Amino acid sequence: MLFAGLIGTSAALLLCAVMVATTRNLVHCVFWLAGVLLLTAALFVMLGAPFLAGIQVVLYTGGVITLMLFGVMLTQRKPDTEVPMDSQRKGPAAVTALAMLCVLLAAIWETPELAGMTVSTQQIGATEVGQIFLSTQLLTFEVLSVLLLSAMIGAIVLVRKTDP
Repeated sequence: MLFAGLIGTSAALLLCAVMVATTRNLVHCVFWLAGVLLLTAALFVMLGAPFLAGIQVVLYTGGVITLMLFGVMLTQRKPDTEVPMDSQRKGPAAVTALAMLCVLLAAIWETPELAGMTVSTQQIGATEVGQIFLSTQLLTFEVLSVLLLSAMIGAIVLVRKTDP
């Protein structure tokens, strides 16, 4: 029963992700992204991580989507502006995506810890997540924070006005 729910939710999430990448209307794209983020939260709930699901809904679905909608609505010059999608390189992009999928699936199948993995019914709270981030996953946590900081600095550099 749980496995069927995971498969169905994952299929819906994949459909929403494809729609994010292929939708031309920016507002509709943001709404499809909200669907992706909500379905990710649903997967967290199914996998026994309600804290992560709550963070997903509050921070990403609530905060980020609101910011994106404000950004799209305030910067749009014409009400029916569409993103041009006239790329001639769809074939190489599809081959690259398929190759990446194969690499990820091979890594998953070759990881011995995942072979006998079952879904845990143990509830993990904020304290446990914090202890994991600051003990066994400290390097991952710090690398992610540096990555996010560099993305923020890059975004600021890209949108700042040049001096006359």
